Amino acid sequence: MTPSIAATTLLSLVTLSAFHPASAKCVPPKEAHFNWDDVEYLIAFGDSYTFVQGTYGYPNYSFIGNYLPGELSFTPTELLSNRIVQNFTGTAEGGPNWVEYLTGCGVEPGEHLPSDCAIQLWDFAFAGADVSEEFLPLHHNFTTPLVNQTAQYLKWAEPVLGPRIEGRGTNKKAEAALVAVWIGINDVNDSQSKKPANITFQDFWQAEIEAVFSESVLPLFGAGYRNFLFVNLPPLDRTAANQVKSNPSPSKEQVGWWNEILANRAREFAETNQGAKAMVYDANTFLNGVMNRPEQYGITNLTYCPDYAQLEVLTKPEEYGCRPLDEYFWYNSGHMSSHTHKIMVPNLIEFLEAQST
Repeated sequence: MTPSIAATTLLSLVTLSAFHPASAKCVPPKEAHFNWDDVEYLIAFGDSYTFVQGTYGYPNYSFIGNYLPGELSFTPTELLSNRIVQNFTGTAEGGPNWVEYLTGCGVEPGEHLPSDCAIQLWDFAFAGADVSEEFLPLHHNFTTPLVNQTAQYLKWAEPVLGPRIEGRGTNKKAEAALVAVWIGINDVNDSQSKKPANITFQDFWQAEIEAVFSESVLPLFGAGYRNFLFVNLPPLDRTAANQVKSNPSPSKEQVGWWNEILANRAREFAETNQGAKAMVYDANTFLNGVMNRPEQYGITNLTYCPDYAQLEVLTKPEEYGCRPLDEYFWYNSGHMSSHTHKIMVPNLIEFLEAQST
């Protein structure tokens, strides 16, 4: 999709801060090939829906590093010894999230080396992230935006993990690694009050999604990664707060705008970059279906437990006037429960298998 005049104008006014590594050189083009059964590495980027806690991460926000001066970098030893922490605050969902369920990596309580997993999970998502600070302000001064997550990966992790992926048996990087990106939840919410007044939501989000591809996806493609999974927005119009509003914010229409722009841009990326596989998983349709038929998924409440943050609510929910947390669709005002993440993954795997060639 060609950006509108307004979106192009917006992009021309900003200088995105992602780093383009000198080593990110295009490899000879090949036909697109993806097989879920061949995947041995999942490299993830995004926000709190995707972040996992690491022993070298910012507490409650990241697997490794943060955006404060001098703290985005890490050594090879720190990266390879960093462990996924699975506990009550190890994700933003009170339990494992979708990338952990998808890979089976870090699901059980305790600490886990990604390299010990059958599908290694290397997660650079940061809770609270938007696409870029050039579009929307940081949630905190330590929040790492998406374009900087991928820059962080390419500068400090790719030199360490890339050769390992290439050297794994007969698999090459293009076949053994799947790059996963779930972004936009904060962007759509934040832009309700923080986008420039002289640009439409569609044009603003067009510019943001263009930045996702130009500042994050293309540099990863240049580094040899060929298989990309994008996840569209969940039903943000049906959060607990929005369920009681006559005019939800964001609206169902707005969520649809972001998802349509993402789908079109992913298709264009695949068409213009030979060998690239750009898959967009329609989480929105599946999750709306869950909310429409919750009893089929063991969900009895479409809101959330008000005392979700209390540790004892896991074992004594009745003392807080709650149902067991696994019976809620939402974990809190903005995040889905761990149970909802879990029930989405079989459908996602079906999608990945259908995309396999």
